[in-house]
Amino acid sequence: MSGKDVTEVVLADAAGIARAARCLESGGLVAVPTETVYGLAARADSAEAVAKIYAAKGRPDFNPLIVHVTGVEQAARYGVFSPEARALAEAHWPGPLTLVVPRRADSGLADAVTAGLATIALRAPAHPAMRALLEQLDFPLAAPSANRSGFISPTTPGHVLASLDGRIDLVLDGGPTRAGVESTIVAVRADGRVEELRPGPLSIGVRGSGAHIEAPGQLASHYAPGKPVRLNAEAAEAGEFLIGFGKIAGDCTLSASGDVTEAAARLYACLHEAALASQPRIAVALVPEGGVGRAINDRLRRAAA
Repeated sequence: MSGKDVTEVVLADAAGIARAARCLESGGLVAVPTETVYGLAARADSAEAVAKIYAAKGRPDFNPLIVHVTGVEQAARYGVFSPEARALAEAHWPGPLTLVVPRRADSGLADAVTAGLATIALRAPAHPAMRALLEQLDFPLAAPSANRSGFISPTTPGHVLASLDGRIDLVLDGGPTRAGVESTIVAVRADGRVEELRPGPLSIGVRGSGAHIEAPGQLASHYAPGKPVRLNAEAAEAGEFLIGFGKIAGDCTLSASGDVTEAAARLYACLHEAALASQPRIAVALVPEGGVGRAINDRLRRAAA
């Protein structure tokens, strides 16, 4: 842990990004905005810095981290890119797609980043502040979501501070995130097969088994609000905070118009509100599986587990 009493928040302007870069260069922890959720960043080439991520989050050491890079050229220093992997990166980067590929033996990254696996998870984020930060650094950033492990992911600086205030050095404030759910993760196998490990904002038309942990977000219980969660609710029962969707109005509504993209952007904000509410239980209206709805339901099932 950083040992700080209060975590400083700085705007994601030129001065704030420069400040964040200096903090990361010295081995500090910085919560950074991406287009999906806020990430907790540290330099991926430092075992000591990466260990601080696990300590601040209380994250199990078998759960690997995503390494954030500027693009395919930098990513290829750390992972082996087959033609299939390169085609996916060139089609979808920068953006909310994480690629799991074989790790290069000479990557020079901290072993804890990959949790002892022979693969590495790589992403080139699209958020302008995060891209500007990466351009200022000569190392990639390991960055899981900026929250205590297993709890609700953060889409605002306030969400970050709710569980990490005093445990990290800095929050780079880029406002609310846009996509609202974590990146799509796919593994590109040695035989060229592409397998989905975690659904997200981007659909590339593949599915996977996720039989063992090789990427973030695969734990059966995850994104938990600390209260029992009932799914596919048509109305609130006694003692329930209702998260609505479409025609079902709630105490907090994901999207009154039934728009799954809006629902994804609001998902974690509603779960944070429900976690702080007086009701001891949470009910969530049915969200259709189409588009990013599949990612929303993946997160809700894990929150309810």
